[in-house]
Amino acid sequence: MQSLMMDRALTLPSILEYAARYHPHRQVVDRTVEGPIHRYGYADALARTKRMANALIAMGVRPGDRVATLAWSTHRHFELYFAVTGVGAVLHTINPRLHSDQIVWVANHAEDAFLFFDITFAGQVAELKGRMPLVQAFVAMTDAAHLPTDAPGDALIYEDLIAANSADFTWPEIDEKQASGLCYTSGTTGNPKGVLYSHRSTVLHAMALALPDAFDFSARDVVMPCAQMYHANAWCTPYAAPLVGATLVLPGRALDGESIAELIQSEGVTFLLGVPTIWVGVADHLDQTGERLSSVRTIAVGGSAPTAALVARIEDRLGGQVRQIWGMTETSPLGVINTPLPEHADEDAAAASQRKLKQGRGLWGVDLRIVGEDGVELPRDGVSAGALQVRGPWTVGAYFKHDGGEVFTADGWFDTGDIATIDAQGYLRLTDRAKDVIKSGGEWISTLDLEDAVCSHPAVAMAAAVGVPHPKWDERPLLLVTLRPGQTADPEDLKAHVAARVAKWWTPDEVRIVDALPIGPTGKVLKRELRDRLATGAPISAA
Repeated sequence: MQSLMMDRALTLPSILEYAARYHPHRQVVDRTVEGPIHRYGYADALARTKRMANALIAMGVRPGDRVATLAWSTHRHFELYFAVTGVGAVLHTINPRLHSDQIVWVANHAEDAFLFFDITFAGQVAELKGRMPLVQAFVAMTDAAHLPTDAPGDALIYEDLIAANSADFTWPEIDEKQASGLCYTSGTTGNPKGVLYSHRSTVLHAMALALPDAFDFSARDVVMPCAQMYHANAWCTPYAAPLVGATLVLPGRALDGESIAELIQSEGVTFLLGVPTIWVGVADHLDQTGERLSSVRTIAVGGSAPTAALVARIEDRLGGQVRQIWGMTETSPLGVINTPLPEHADEDAAAASQRKLKQGRGLWGVDLRIVGEDGVELPRDGVSAGALQVRGPWTVGAYFKHDGGEVFTADGWFDTGDIATIDAQGYLRLTDRAKDVIKSGGEWISTLDLEDAVCSHPAVAMAAAVGVPHPKWDERPLLLVTLRPGQTADPEDLKAHVAARVAKWWTPDEVRIVDALPIGPTGKVLKRELRDRLATGAPISAA
């Protein structure tokens, strides 16, 4: 028997329509690429978005066309999130931190028909234009006064398109399973893989993000994603914030500690999210100025695992509570979040610190399992470690153009490439990426535990543990560390510090202090690059 409920599609424009109607004056605030702070209400954002929707159709954008962006987190990018998807096209957010050859590759692989770019990238786009033959038009996301001289000569101007088109627009009927967004993941070997989201998957994901045991968003919040809008859709917050009428603060291209702290203070930000390297910069800035932030309630940390020392430092300097999260581009990206249970109300500081090192518990919409090398599911005992596999309505079922199909199991799960445990309370704890795990004498050594141990030393800022070949044990751990500004440390003292906190045979053979670690486009340490440099004898900025 079928239900008698209305069949209304879950589509992305409905989110902005809701925000404009019920929270018209709640704001979208951004630091523009041109420099000044820009702010407007959701009602004004909707009007401009509809003007852009008319402009897209006038340009020849058709349903299913891929419309690319090479842009930072700004109000114009926010408008494209809804205008492009609302006309039935697919928004392809390209990571501008990729190498130029990779940008060309993903644009051509996606068969992008149009490309919008921030003026930061005008010269680069002009150079690459001839290598992207399928792109029919290039649009500079600025006004005529700020169009750079090195932009493509035939580039259209975003604000001219807005001015030339009406805000009178009716969204077309869209199948909720129709593609809405395309993101390429940097977490794979070989060429990037495309993850093709739908309207339905993204709306469901945004609703799940706002739940109390997830991000706990409401109209009383001021949300600032420090994950850029090209990074897994800024972790879906540009959809989840207007879904509940929360103020959305977009930091533009300025992700240094001073700029972020300034926006937090001026806008009264309550919810922050970003990768650990962002919060290291903010904490360093606050150390230098002696400031303390007062508005922050929650800091969601993901992308890579923070150490216990960093969690404590973030909470001390920024004032809110850290909730670690885990996810991937392939999971839209939220998979789990470390929200305390009622029984944790009386936990002491030491117990809370240890719990926060776990990535978190699953939420509705994400099924998790741990599988051994024999393919059998392992118990949820917090000890048995195996391959982490996931499934759910906002988890990828196949890569774009069916690349990389080997990571999808015959019974319908996605193999994440992570090694993890799950405990009896459902908390996921990553021990490694499968490609990063150190296997010494036939036993696994957790790089995350080694990094956490050394980062508990007050002089250490960041660390990366990698396996190096050994004639007897196959591999042994090497710890590479950077120090906090103004700090000094002896490598042997750091080695002893680690030895006091891990199993004896886990103790690294060497701790090496370096000036910097290679950081990838999404803020993660590039361990593959570290291993390559070590193998070839290339320098790693040794101090």
